[in-house]
Amino acid sequence: MKGLDFYIPAGVLVIAFTCKLPGLIRHWRDPLVRAVSVLLLVASSVFFFAAPPTIAAVNRITGVPNFSAPLVYCILTAFSASCLLLLINWRGGPDDRARTLSRWCVGSYSAVILSQFSLFAIGGAPVERLRDFDTYYANTPYIREMILIYLVAHTVAAVVMTVLCRRWSLHVRGSLRSGLILMVCGFMLNLVFDAAKFAAVTARWAGQDLDVLSTTVAPPVASFSALLIGTGFVLPLVVQRLSAFWQTWATYHRLGPLWRELHAVVPHGSRAVRISWWSPADLRVTQRVADIHDGILHLDPYFDHDLRDRARTTALAAGAGTAQADATAEAVMVAAAVRARAADPEEKVIGSADAYTSPTAQGPRDLERISRALRSPAVARTRRHAASTESSHP
Repeated sequence: MKGLDFYIPAGVLVIAFTCKLPGLIRHWRDPLVRAVSVLLLVASSVFFFAAPPTIAAVNRITGVPNFSAPLVYCILTAFSASCLLLLINWRGGPDDRARTLSRWCVGSYSAVILSQFSLFAIGGAPVERLRDFDTYYANTPYIREMILIYLVAHTVAAVVMTVLCRRWSLHVRGSLRSGLILMVCGFMLNLVFDAAKFAAVTARWAGQDLDVLSTTVAPPVASFSALLIGTGFVLPLVVQRLSAFWQTWATYHRLGPLWRELHAVVPHGSRAVRISWWSPADLRVTQRVADIHDGILHLDPYFDHDLRDRARTTALAAGAGTAQADATAEAVMVAAAVRARAADPEEKVIGSADAYTSPTAQGPRDLERISRALRSPAVARTRRHAASTESSHP
């Protein structure tokens, strides 16, 4: 494979890591955030350092023939450990158990990495091999063991991840299950990669030549498996983020009718902080809720609680549920109060108000129901009645 085939996915993963970097800095103590960031960084390193041009450059810079071999093996081993760490922290559970498993994983794979460099240091690999290092040195003492340890560690991680992800996928739904299924496919392809490598190496042990499995079959399998695994990890996180974003904007728009109803009666100078149109959606929702509460407080002296009680009784009699009847009653009272406020330009009622008793809505969900209820027939009748009353009393 050409170097570009390695550098493009490496660049994509670096961009993903860069996007995650601000969150990593803010939430460094969160094990899940750390695990995701480390996985992205290590995965990009796998592609970058496994590219033949990088292999040749590392060997030339270090002055050690085939130094890239243990380096790439160690990065692949670190990638296997990163996948396990991410799954451990992703699944949740007791913190003590997660920490124990994480320490065990880090300790075991650190020992594997140390043994790989040690075996390479005492072995002999004087002839540079950019593509067929595994099979060329399959019978070389110590180098042989280094290759075997790397393949065994990689296979163990692939088997564990395949089993755990499959089990977990049976108990979840939605994007998480889709991501886990992609990961299962990716790690099964990792097993195909390992099988091809093992077959090529063992063939050399038997005096046969199946190098094509290692040099031609295994690399594209590894690249595709990495794509599936990365997509599987990222998909649930992206869907969750998009879902939260969508829900926030939906809340913002559902509050629109109530906000517009109150906007005309709220003094324009009452907003303490003005936000820009590019502000985050959650900030815009917070501002809209604050505006609505300000409007409700401003209208409080004009609220007719007897009208609200009658509207609630009527809604219940019409078959509405308790929550819907409450929202309709509040909407009727708000609509009537807006009309009453508009008919009192000199604010005589506000000036004579002794106490403020705001309606029962306490949070965004109540406000959403009231906002929806503003379009109900009961509110339309209230507006028509107020309009007719105004026309009969010029």
